[in-house]
Amino acid sequence: MNILFTCAGRRRYLLKYFKEIIGGSGKIVATDMQLSAPALTVADVKVQVPQVYAEDYIPAILQICKKQLIDILIPLNDLELPILAERKSDFEAIGVKVIVSEPRVIDICFDKYKTAQFIESLGLKTPETYVDYNEAIAAIKAGRLNFPLILKPRWGSGSIGLEFVDDFDELEIVYKLNRKKVMKSILATASVDDNFILIQEVIKGPEYGLDIVNDLDGKYRGVSVKQKLAMRSGETDKAITVDNADIREIGATIGKALGHIGNLDCDVLERDGEYYVLELNPRFGGGYPFSQEAGVNIPKAIVAWVKGEDVDDSIFFPHYDAMFSKCDILLNVGQLQNRT
Repeated sequence: MNILFTCAGRRRYLLKYFKEIIGGSGKIVATDMQLSAPALTVADVKVQVPQVYAEDYIPAILQICKKQLIDILIPLNDLELPILAERKSDFEAIGVKVIVSEPRVIDICFDKYKTAQFIESLGLKTPETYVDYNEAIAAIKAGRLNFPLILKPRWGSGSIGLEFVDDFDELEIVYKLNRKKVMKSILATASVDDNFILIQEVIKGPEYGLDIVNDLDGKYRGVSVKQKLAMRSGETDKAITVDNADIREIGATIGKALGHIGNLDCDVLERDGEYYVLELNPRFGGGYPFSQEAGVNIPKAIVAWVKGEDVDDSIFFPHYDAMFSKCDILLNVGQLQNRT
């Protein structure tokens, strides 16, 4: 069983989890734009590839799959998900199982405005969300939308372009500045509509991260709920697993309706006892290790499913009140190439 991780980045822990599952029966292959990416230190084979929007990105990944006899491909970056979803059949034709959802699912999750509409269609709550600047201004004046507000790219990744504003003057300035920032960034390619900045109400209160698990047929199997205790660079830094039936039910509702493949990273905010679904990311998120260390084992399930085997749903629910914190370590990632 050979597994390829694309855009491996900093997800070193994830490669280790899968390596523990396959043991000596296969190899871990990882790609990134830079060979200094921390996750590559775990891989048996590491390969430098072009950026995801380059014309030769998919051909490069296909060639790696053929050369390394890859069985499973697991993408780890938001920006490549739509691309791989559209080209999934090319990989399946050479025997590679790509752990990515269908284009419809990726579109709902990647477009944060469509995410908000989808959540509301399920009868769940989500923050007040606008993509038309003038409509947002009218909503503020009518009292339907109140400061503080958060501005962020409609098609975003990580914490790129997140800004908070407290009044009309800040809103006007930051909105214009964010448009310029996005157009100068890698997100410009993903921003396919002129209304590419999201204006959203701020929900203040406890924040939760969910790992919602569906099998490879899109059938809901379980959910792990963690309360976030601290954030760092847009990722969960400290968290504790919690026993909250209401949030688990929200996760089950989303998983059953969305029909995604594998793990769905979901953010939920609480205000006055009400829960608001913020984002859906159809991939392993930065908060996943908090679930794994508390007893969840999605890597084990994915490997079993690809083999045609099954696992008990109990492995998708964590031990509760397990609290963990990330910490930095220094890794030897090799030497710079072509030094002069």
